[in-house]
Amino acid sequence: MNVISPAISLPLSTAPLGTAAIEADDLVKEFDGKRAVDGVSLRVPTGSIYGILGPNGAGKTTTLRMLLGIIDPSSGSRRLLGHDRPLEAAREVGYLPEERGLYPAMTAKEAIAFMGALRGLPLKEGRRRAEAMLTERGLADWIKRPIRTLSKGMAQNVQLLGTLVHNPRLIVLDEPFSGLDAINQEKLEAQIRERAAAGATVLFSTHVIAHAERLCERIAIIAGGKVAFEGAVDEARGKLRPVVRLTTRAVDGPWRSALPADARQDGHRWTFPLPDGGPEPLLRALLDGGAGVETLSIERPGLHDAFVAIAGEAAARDLALSGAAQ
Repeated sequence: MNVISPAISLPLSTAPLGTAAIEADDLVKEFDGKRAVDGVSLRVPTGSIYGILGPNGAGKTTTLRMLLGIIDPSSGSRRLLGHDRPLEAAREVGYLPEERGLYPAMTAKEAIAFMGALRGLPLKEGRRRAEAMLTERGLADWIKRPIRTLSKGMAQNVQLLGTLVHNPRLIVLDEPFSGLDAINQEKLEAQIRERAAAGATVLFSTHVIAHAERLCERIAIIAGGKVAFEGAVDEARGKLRPVVRLTTRAVDGPWRSALPADARQDGHRWTFPLPDGGPEPLLRALLDGGAGVETLSIERPGLHDAFVAIAGEAAARDLALSGAAQ
């Protein structure tokens, strides 16, 4: 069980239940006359884990920077932790940009404390918290090591701790899993859940569907600078029918009429969307028709299938290429 120590305990949000930590309405951003973001609207509930999912170049980073006030939109509005001017909430935000950067001569402890100081945390308290955070994670031998002696993954872990050291109410992570091995990706997922359980709101962008599927309550799917979908993960999956996988002893008979015309056959195995009537009429037709049912399973569509259905095959290919490029 993960336990958050007093060194990194989080202030629970005082916002009313159901309010939004982030709201964006029709955000547009143009660079040299070209729209990088084209009418993005989304709502991130307080205390939730929210994912922005899309391939590289979809507009995810530009959207995050507009939400945080790092850049201004060409048009549209956004509200961050109750502020119409997002930079007014900067001290309550932890932001891990896609472009990682630490001073190589600093020790891990000093780098974490320095990042906290940039958000208003006294340097002495930042050093105390940094040492505690590193020690609790079994990284005590990193405390005095200069950043230049750490691997890329280790340095990324240090920067993540620096993002969290001031106990932000809102944590924004841009492609946080890029460059991490499987073990460190699992550790990062655990930290995200830990922070959300303690009351923080977590918003992250990713091109890896598996992370969004495991972590997120709500997502926005962005392709070509536009929001193709915004809502609950279950709602995205619900856009597709469950898939039936059937194995029969017979290959023909009156029961075949119960299968959709687009059912795929591979010998005695069949795959098709669940018919409108549900599983009971299907199973009755198979039994009464002498199909000889050996196996029958009904599988809920995954988020990848939903992404393809919502954003299209081209966006799905771009997403796959984004992952291959990491």
